[in-house]
Amino acid sequence: MNIVEKYINRLKKAYYYNSGKKSWDHFESIMHGANKEDIKKLKDEYPNVPDSLVKLLEYVDGTYWRKYEGEKIAFYILGSDVNEYPYYLLSVNQILETKNEAFDFYAGYVNREFGDDVEIDEKIIDCADNMKWLHFSDCMNNGGTSQLFIDFSASEKGINGQVVRFLHDPDEIQVIADSFDDYLQMLIANEMDFINEDTFE
Repeated sequence: MNIVEKYINRLKKAYYYNSGKKSWDHFESIMHGANKEDIKKLKDEYPNVPDSLVKLLEYVDGTYWRKYEGEKIAFYILGSDVNEYPYYLLSVNQILETKNEAFDFYAGYVNREFGDDVEIDEKIIDCADNMKWLHFSDCMNNGGTSQLFIDFSASEKGINGQVVRFLHDPDEIQVIADSFDDYLQMLIANEMDFINEDTFE
């Protein structure tokens, strides 16, 4: 069982355990994975995209206001280091459509223009012109509070492919995992705490 299969298995169990069986079963009955053409577009734009993210997108092509069989869904399948806080997975098309969003929103932060007022991990470069981030997830607040990225332009202290989390108020950008595989493993180790009975209220 690879990391994505293990992750999906644990995620389903978390939904079932927290009274979300009906939600999960409906999600599973209508969703589908990204097609080969879209995966190729993703790989063309991000040649180093992790296999585990590709496999996750081949399982479900996004859960963020994504339309399946005429129904638009908003379904939580990811988390972060922020305890019990759920996130959506962007579709391949959403990832590509927002490829400039990291620069547009966070260039000033990366360039350290705000001094000590904003905490930026030293594993992140200090030149926004060299940023290459893949935006794969927005939080339950439609990304207004937190967004997740894979960073292919790490500083000398970081690792290319590390997972970066932006958090608003107070604003900070932190590396939360050395790779996408490690990120999924972190969520498993945290027992999918972003899925709980409050998720379905």
